[in-house]
Order: sequence, then C-alpha cells, then structure tokens
Amino acid sequence: MRRLLLFAWLLLPVAAGAYHYGPGQVALRTDAAASAAERADALASDARAIAAKGGDDAARATWGRAVEAYGEALAALPPGHDAEGRALRLELAKARMFVSQLPEAHRDLIALVEELESLPDANAAQAAEARAALANAQYYRTWLMRLEGAPREEWEPEIEAARQNYRLVAETAAARGDTQVAQATEQDLESAVRLARMELSDLQGLPL
Repeated sequence: MRRLLLFAWLLLPVAAGAYHYGPGQVALRTDAAASAAERADALASDARAIAAKGGDDAARATWGRAVEAYGEALAALPPGHDAEGRALRLELAKARMFVSQLPEAHRDLIALVEELESLPDANAAQAAEARAALANAQYYRTWLMRLEGAPREEWEPEIEAARQNYRLVAETAAARGDTQVAQATEQDLESAVRLARMELSDLQGLPL
C-alpha cells in the first residue's frame, strides 16, 4: 500500500504537466478570450457614449482599442467555440466601421451572413443582427462611393443590396413580434431609399 501511494505521489507532477499542456491550455485560452471580449465590450460601450456626446471622431481612438481587444479575443479563442467566435466576429466587424476599416468589415460580414445562412440551427437573432450590420456596411459603402464620384452602375447594386437586407431584417423582426427592431430597421430602409435618390450636391453637404 505504501509503495502504491508513493508511486501515485511520484506521478502527480506528470499528471499536472499533462493537464497543463492539454486541457489546461484550452482553459487558459478560454479565460484569455473571455477577458479580452469583456474588455472589448466595455470599450465599445464607452465609444458609443463618447460618440453620443462628442461625435464619431471623438470616439475613434476608443473604437480602435475595441477593435484590438476583439481581435485578441478571437486569436485566443480555442477551436470548437464556433458560436462564440461568430459573436466576436460580428462585434469586431461593427467596430471596424468606425475606424476606417469599412472594406474589411464589409468582407467579414458577407462571410458571416453566408455562414449563418448555411447553419440549420443558427441563432435567429444573431443572424438578423449580422444582416443588419451588413446592410449598414453596404449603406456606408454607397455613401462613400457616391462622394468619390463612382457612376450609378457601380453604387446602385450596393444600395439595392442594403435595401433588400434592411427589408428582410424588418420583415423577420415583425414576424417574431419584435416591433422595436422592425420599426428601427424600417427607418434604416427609408434612409437607404433617400440615399439612392439624393442629389450628389445635397449628399456632399451632409456628415457621414
């Protein structure tokens, strides 16, 4: 019995090492991802508060730190946490739109929406939020394309895609009884229609 206890005692460091370099690493990465995501969410909340008071330019630096924190969370997240990864990718893309990373946000949101559409058990609320964020990216891309002098045949498909996405989000929200989201998205849809009809001279006088 004493030999058995001694043998077990000698094996403890081996077991501890196996845990540290196996499941322990997964736990460490999960904790690191959660910590970075929590920090990113707090920064995003601060950025929104700053923007509400001082405008988007005042919040840009805070949004930049949020982008970095979301990136850290994604990099730390271990394999197998697909749902959490999609949530982080969505928040990262939304934050990127405030720090002159609209092309990257647009690309990532297209991929995310397509991925969610392919999942039979996708989170409906998350899918709607991703589609609404994509519509926003398409709206801002249209705005910038028009300001840069792009011809109608280049920017019109983009704003049409935004309108279709806004409409789908509004209809889906209304169907599930979420009147607040439905009404807000209908206003976004109206804004997209106005953007398509607006004269360039009028657009140039408006802040993005």
